[in-house]
Amino acid sequence: MKKISTTKAPAAIGPYSQAVIVNGILYTSGQIPIDPETGQVVDGGIKEQTVQVMKNLHALLEEAGSSSDKVFKTTCFLYDIGDFVAFNEVYSEYFTGKPARSCVAVKDLPKGVLVEVELMATL
Repeated sequence: MKKISTTKAPAAIGPYSQAVIVNGILYTSGQIPIDPETGQVVDGGIKEQTVQVMKNLHALLEEAGSSSDKVFKTTCFLYDIGDFVAFNEVYSEYFTGKPARSCVAVKDLPKGVLVEVELMATL
């Protein structure tokens, strides 16, 4: 197992790694809309927060030597399922290969954010 870490994505806020590679597969921890430069949640609604989550995930893909076209599974957590359409508008710009996906509404997310996404990708 190889741990992946980059300053281009937020540092872990708990006892976990940003991502790991196991047997040629990248597994990211859930990314929330924290700007890695400021350490703060980005301002705005679901679209702005989703853009930051996508930037964080793509920074981890890049650090691992992978890319969005190698993503085969994402798991998406929304605070409000009513944001599903707006979330998809942004998501579809970043994952044009249409990986398998689960998308669920949850009761709460860390730091009161509106969205969290994790992914799996080949290298």
